[in-house]
Parts: sequence; C-alpha cells; structure tokens
Amino acid sequence: MAEFYLVRHGQASFGAANYDQLSPLGHQQSQWLGEYFAERNIHFDAMVTGELVRHRETAEGICRGMGYELEADVRAGLNEFDFQAVVSACIQQHPEMCPVEGAPRSAFYRLLKIAMQKWREEALTGELPETWAHFSERVAQVLAHLQQSYAEHERVLLVTSGGAIAMALKHILGTADETVVELNLQTRNAGVTQGFFNSRVIRLTAFNQVPHLDRPDRPGAITFS
Repeated sequence: MAEFYLVRHGQASFGAANYDQLSPLGHQQSQWLGEYFAERNIHFDAMVTGELVRHRETAEGICRGMGYELEADVRAGLNEFDFQAVVSACIQQHPEMCPVEGAPRSAFYRLLKIAMQKWREEALTGELPETWAHFSERVAQVLAHLQQSYAEHERVLLVTSGGAIAMALKHILGTADETVVELNLQTRNAGVTQGFFNSRVIRLTAFNQVPHLDRPDRPGAITFS
C-alpha cells in the first residue's frame, strides 16, 4: 500500500489584513518539518496541495527542509472552507455573539465552532461561497483522486488546511459531520496526519502529530492558528 502524510499549513497570519500567508514562525515550522523528514529518511515521490498561498508556502518550506523539490499537483478540493464568510454570516444573524474588542483568541474559536455548527445545519441565511455538502463532496473527490492516481506510489505528501483535514478524516473513518467541527479546532499548525491507501481503501494510523515542534529547545512552537 502507498503511504500518505497529510499536513496542515504552518502558522498563518491571524489578525492581519491578509490571513492567507505564513507568519515567520509558520515558515520555520514548515522547514523544521522538512528537516524532520530528511533526518528520518522519509522521502516523498509525489505532492498534492491546495491552491492557497499558505499551502504553497508550507510546501516550499517542507521541500527546503528536505533538500529537494517536488512538483505540486494543485487541487482546489484541498482549499479551506471560507471560515471568515461563515463567521460573518453567523454574526449578522446573531450580533450578540461578536467578540468584544480585545477579546482573547479563544473567543474567536468558540464563535467559529458555533458558526460551523450552524453552517452544517443549514441555519445560516444569506449567500455563502459554498454549502457544507459541497465542501464535503470536494474533499471526498480529492481522496478519490489520491486513490486513483497515486496508489502505485510509495509515499505522498498532501498540504492543506485544518477544516479540509477534519473533513477528510470524516470520510476516511466514516464518522458523523459533527466530528469535522470538533477535529477542525484541534489541528495543529504543521501537524501531520498519516496513513496508508490503495485503490480500494484508506487507513488512518496517526493524527495531528508534531514531533518536529514538541521539543524543549522550541518553546512556543506548537500553535493552532
């Protein structure tokens, strides 16, 4: 069976005008992961990424750390859902949920969880970029593409976002939609979810690992945004 490593992007620019770019720490997290792979002789013969800048920058950092380049198979199905639009739609319906100025980051995560639940339940009004069902289907299509196109490879690197990883796990494990909401809030930046696949099945062996960050000489390296 082929092996897959499903990686969330490094820390993005939370709170900045443009979230879709890695922070300095995000670039470092990505390179550290590449160095970790190189140290353990984990070599990839294919790479699949989403279209977002933070996906590309993470993939570049991993390759820099490994010391070799991989041509990316870019798939829109691995893009993150538009969490800003989902949260905005939730606030428009429930303005009392809007975090006050200066609120801790945890307040936004609580709001995101509620907004995702309402999006999943089709309880948000107004136009959104996509439905929950469409998000689910496009991630499923990428998994099908992985099985159809890469089953004969040895090891495939996939770089995406937390929501897409959570949705992929829902399909792999056959769990309820509520699982996506819970797992999305747990994914670490540059975290690694690992497993095996062939043209018939996908098997999960590990979720959300950060051995390249969980080190005493790298305090503060484990992040979630």
